[in-house]
Amino acid sequence: MTHLLSDRARENGIRYFLISFTDLLGVQRSELVPAQSIDEMAAAGAGFAGFAAWLDMTPADPDVLAVPDTASLFPLPWRPEVAWLPADLYTVDGQPVMQTPRLVLKRVLQQAEALGYRVKTGVECEYFLLSPLGESLSDDRDRQPKPCYDQQSLMRRFDVISEVCDGMLALGWEPYQNDHEDANGQFEMNWKYADALVTGDRHAFFKYMVKSIAKKHGFRASFMPKPFPHLTGNGCHTHLSVWDNAGTTNLFHDPEGELGLSALAYHFIAGVLNSAEALCAYANPTVNSYKRINALVTTSGATWSPSTISYSGNNRTHTIRIPDSGRFELRLADGVANPYLLPAAVIAAGLEGITQKRDPGPRHDNNTYTDPLSLEAARSLPTSLAAALDFLAQNTVLSAAMGEGFTASYLKLKRQEWQDYASQITPWEREHTLDC
Repeated sequence: MTHLLSDRARENGIRYFLISFTDLLGVQRSELVPAQSIDEMAAAGAGFAGFAAWLDMTPADPDVLAVPDTASLFPLPWRPEVAWLPADLYTVDGQPVMQTPRLVLKRVLQQAEALGYRVKTGVECEYFLLSPLGESLSDDRDRQPKPCYDQQSLMRRFDVISEVCDGMLALGWEPYQNDHEDANGQFEMNWKYADALVTGDRHAFFKYMVKSIAKKHGFRASFMPKPFPHLTGNGCHTHLSVWDNAGTTNLFHDPEGELGLSALAYHFIAGVLNSAEALCAYANPTVNSYKRINALVTTSGATWSPSTISYSGNNRTHTIRIPDSGRFELRLADGVANPYLLPAAVIAAGLEGITQKRDPGPRHDNNTYTDPLSLEAARSLPTSLAAALDFLAQNTVLSAAMGEGFTASYLKLKRQEWQDYASQITPWEREHTLDC
């Protein structure tokens, strides 16, 4: 069995490799390396100027080196002569750059491993297919007020959906369903859960693959949380379970427990709920994110996003849903959540719930859209990115687990983003204030 990337390139007709890392704002950065140079580059790392990405660095800082994970190679299904390699960032003297989201996730997973746990996750990624400039939906016949699961609209985009699904099949992800989602022009594709780092890499690659294949067919794919005020936004529902270190026993599963969950699972859920406001800074990381959660009713009759920090059984109106035994679903996150920072923050919060043996309190089975919980029963989610960042700054659980230096860098960049937004004069302001 060969191990060198150059050998794999010859065997599989790969001419180029994308050595890629995801920065703090979720942007993928890459170097395109010819196959004849890949072994040297894989060993030494591809050089990047850290200031050129969102990493909280300056032009005076030395280059950083992106060292690829050679065990996680993704040939591009739509361009098989190119392969994608997720990478971790290191300084020139070999020290990890802890602003690297993938390394933050690894750090938290090491903490889980030290406690005897292996975390497995799955994600449900929703996206819109738009016109090339993103100004309108790609399908002007997709007009139903309740378009979810609509067969006609799904099959009119069969060429895109099937090519993405075929790509996942070829990559061995075990995709199992594709559907038209609750908004016009919106789709979701599901594949099997895996170890959290594996799912993180697949999540990052999935977004790149969907955008690339959509463009190939003359469309634009968007994971923006709320591109249209009257339509349901793009969620990134995350399913999570905790296993033993061997990965053979699901420690969340208890046939005698309430809804088939163990005490360990409920401690984990309690930890997530305890840090939920701060968690929004990672699960809902943009200004636009807060137009999806706490949203007004959409054309379909429901936003399918939460507004309260609460958990329930098989009930999609709460932040956490327990759809069946052995796992839970976090419905908070949206389509632009960083594929590595989202699971890192959720796992960090949950592990603290386990170590502190937190109690999530009573389950709520009400429809929060028609029968909202009182403030005494459940806390409300933040209503803006600025509020979520303030909660993160006050939260010691996430910063301790994910790294204080990393948290400071993340807060700095996201507050700059908020300030940039806050300085804009919007058409709404001019319309409502110009003549005052």
